[in-house]
Amino acid sequence: MQKKALSIFRNLLLLAIAGLLLWWSFRGVDLRATLSEFSEIRWGWLLLSVAASLIAFLSRAERWRLLMRPLGYHPGLGVTSLSLMTGYLANLALPRLGEVTRCGSLSRATGMPFDRLLGTVIVERVIDVLSLAACMLGTALLERERLGGFLHDNLFGPLGEKLSGLFGNPFVWATLVAVTLFIIWWKRRSRAAGTPKAGFLQRLTGMLQGILEGFRSVRKLDRPWAFLFHTVLIWVMYFLMSYTCFFALPATDQLSPAAGLFVLVVGGMGMSAPVQGGIGAYHLLVSRGLMLYGLTQTHGLAFATLMHTSQTLVVLILGSICFGILVFMQRKQVDGNA
Repeated sequence: MQKKALSIFRNLLLLAIAGLLLWWSFRGVDLRATLSEFSEIRWGWLLLSVAASLIAFLSRAERWRLLMRPLGYHPGLGVTSLSLMTGYLANLALPRLGEVTRCGSLSRATGMPFDRLLGTVIVERVIDVLSLAACMLGTALLERERLGGFLHDNLFGPLGEKLSGLFGNPFVWATLVAVTLFIIWWKRRSRAAGTPKAGFLQRLTGMLQGILEGFRSVRKLDRPWAFLFHTVLIWVMYFLMSYTCFFALPATDQLSPAAGLFVLVVGGMGMSAPVQGGIGAYHLLVSRGLMLYGLTQTHGLAFATLMHTSQTLVVLILGSICFGILVFMQRKQVDGNA
C-alpha cells in the first residue's frame, strides 16, 4: 500500500512539473493567436511528418530484433513492433516506464527472458545517446553561435546560477549532512537485522548476468551493417519529422535543413526530460530555439505544440491499439493452454 501511494505521488509530482513547464512556456503568450496558427495547417506536410515517425518506429523495432539474434531469439517484426509501441504508450504515463513495459510485453508474448531483453534495451539507449551527441556535433558545426547561445541562455547559465545559490545556502548543507547520517544509520541497522535472503541475491545476480548478456549482444551482431543502417535511418527519420513539419505552418516554412537539425537536438533534450512525454520541456526548448531564427514566441510555440501533439496522438492511438492486440494474443494463448 505504501509503495502504491509513493508511486501515485511520484506520478502526480512529475505531472505537476510538466504542467509548470507548460505554463512557463505559454506565459505571456496570447493563446488565441497561437491557436489561430492551426487554422493554416497544411495537412499533407503534417502527414509526411507522421509517416516519418512511423518509419522510425518500424526501423527501431527491426534494429531491436537484430540485437536479439545473437542471443538465439528471433521474434517476428509484428510482435516486436507491438511491444515497442506499447512501451511508447507507457512512457506517457511515467518516464522510462516504457523500457520495462516493452521488455515485459515481449517476454510474455514470446517467452524470452526479461533480463536479456532489458540488456538489449540498455544497449539501444546508449546508442541513442551517442547518436544524439553526433547530431549535436553536426549542429555545432552548422549553427555554432545559435547552439552555443541557446545552451548558455537556457541550460548552462540558469543551471549554474541555481547551483551557485543552492550550495551557498547553509540549510542545504545541513540537509545533506542529515541525509548522509540517516543513510549510515539505516545501513548499520539493516546489517544488524541480518543479511538479505540468499534467494533474493541469487535472483539479483541472475538478472544482472542476463542484462550483461543482452549488453554483449552488440559485439556478436551477425548483421552489423544492417544494424548501422537502421540506426542511421532512425535518426534521419527523426530529422525529417521536424523538417517536413516546418512546411505545415506558414510561419516556419522558410526555415532551413540546419534549423531542422537544430530542432531535432533541442527537441531531443526536451523529450529526455524526466516528465511524461516531454510535456512542457519540449515546448519550452523548441519554442525558444526557434526564436533564435527570428520567429516570435507565438510562432515557435505553435510549431512546438503542433509537432508534439501530432506525435503524441500517434503514440496514444497506435500504442492503445498495439496494447489491445497484445492483451488479446495473451488471452488467446492462455485459452489455448487451458
